[in-house]
Amino acid sequence: MTWPQRMNAAVEYIEGNLDGVLSIEDVAKVACCSKYHFHRMFYASFKITCAEYIRRRKHTLAAVEILNSDNKIVDIALMYGYDSPNAFTRAFRNIHGINPSRARSKSVTLASYNRVFFPIDNKGREKMNYKIIESPQFQVVGKSKSFEFEKFVKGGPKFWKEYVGSKNYQELYSLSGGRPGPKTGAPLLSAYFPKADGKRDEFVDVLGIEETTEIDSSGFEVHTVPSATYAEFNCTYKSSMKTNRYIYGEWFSSTGYERDVNKPDIVAYFPIPFRPMNQMCVRWWIPIIGKQ
Repeated sequence: MTWPQRMNAAVEYIEGNLDGVLSIEDVAKVACCSKYHFHRMFYASFKITCAEYIRRRKHTLAAVEILNSDNKIVDIALMYGYDSPNAFTRAFRNIHGINPSRARSKSVTLASYNRVFFPIDNKGREKMNYKIIESPQFQVVGKSKSFEFEKFVKGGPKFWKEYVGSKNYQELYSLSGGRPGPKTGAPLLSAYFPKADGKRDEFVDVLGIEETTEIDSSGFEVHTVPSATYAEFNCTYKSSMKTNRYIYGEWFSSTGYERDVNKPDIVAYFPIPFRPMNQMCVRWWIPIIGKQ
């Protein structure tokens, strides 16, 4: 299957199983990819996390069920995969702004979220240069935090902004004095390690510097980046999120490459002296395997 076919098959699976418990792992299996890759493909394509899409679609249909049936709210909650009526009520209120019981009142306003479709017709509006490189194994010294994907989207940037303003970060950055790493050529890195076998949809986000023999890494974590084949993309800090959405939303589907499942994405930062942060050069390394 092509990537558009995989993503539409995943959406079809979601839509056919909204009246029950949906596992992101099962949805990713329908798309024939890892949870880590699927999360990013889905978010890049539809600008919403898969978990939030499922919630919105469940409660769109639940509102219709409440309006058009005499079923008890507790039974409707069970129908849409909620063991707890209280959890259903909280989620319903977050989507619609009212409790489920009020949805049967006249003249209430309810939210409706439509089904999504992967854009099969690629109109070629985006152009992004890339190259394929081979990187040997290296180590990253720094700070890490585990995130579930949805929580990372909501709170990851805030967490790292606060960390960059901390004394611990200043101590980390001073280890190398801003010198570029010998293998990556970068003075500062982020690495996103998938937890493919974890029980939760987590990955480990690491901010750090490349380890060298001159660096005393005591007091900091050391993470190993295995050797890998990468697709390399260059952009600015301002356009970095747009570039990432392009990679996962269009580039994979248009080239046919697959993501190398258990290896990390690497983001390298190249500050420009006396230039605003938004103009900082950024390089994405996305681990890949050959076309299938």
